[in-house]
Amino acid sequence: MVVNNKVRYALVTGGSRGIGRAIAERLARDGYSVVINYKSNDTAAQEVLQKILQEGGQAELLKFDVTSPTAIQEAYTSWCAAHEGAHFDVLINNAGIRRDGLMVFMEDQDWADVMRTNLDSFFYLTKLVVNPMIRARRGRIVNITSISGVTGLPGQVNYSSAKAALIGATKALSKELAARKITVNAVAPGFIATDMTAELDESELKKTIPMGRFGQPEEVAALVSFLVSDEAAYITGQTINIAGGIG
Repeated sequence: MVVNNKVRYALVTGGSRGIGRAIAERLARDGYSVVINYKSNDTAAQEVLQKILQEGGQAELLKFDVTSPTAIQEAYTSWCAAHEGAHFDVLINNAGIRRDGLMVFMEDQDWADVMRTNLDSFFYLTKLVVNPMIRARRGRIVNITSISGVTGLPGQVNYSSAKAALIGATKALSKELAARKITVNAVAPGFIATDMTAELDESELKKTIPMGRFGQPEEVAALVSFLVSDEAAYITGQTINIAGGIG
């Protein structure tokens, strides 16, 4: 997206697969120059990049571990140095993992890994990215949470906790930034057909979904596209479920 001859950049964490990939591709079609963050899967990241470029969009890769404050700082500093005078107009905090299991059997590491990836990454990255938004008096932040954080799901005490905390952070940060014309919203997907849900029993789970089906990543991306648009300028601090009626 170019406004007044200025390229608008959108950073999507966990953008090489699933929902993150769909969001990256959609924002590129919307005209943003998309910066695709990923941790390790070079092949998947290149696939997304090449698809966007082949479709005439603008995109680049930014490889770093969202659980590491040092890696985040180094990647952000490097990107800023390579794009003098630019900043991120849109931040999509999408990176996330699951380590499911009943809490009584949950390993400490499974709790810590989920918290670092799903929650701590939001804090360390957003803290950096938001400062130029404040100076520009414009920005869009969308946090990808989960219906698990809204309703709580058995076997996901760690994941539900992290995603519920992200909803709370969304509400609080939206109030801090509203006067600067920066919106902060959360999107809470339900069961979406991605590799993250591939091992689940879809036929049984569909029975618990009022709409009777899993969602598609592109449906989540369409909602995100709206939330970062100018038409959504008066929407902030909200958590929008996209879960086929669950919740």
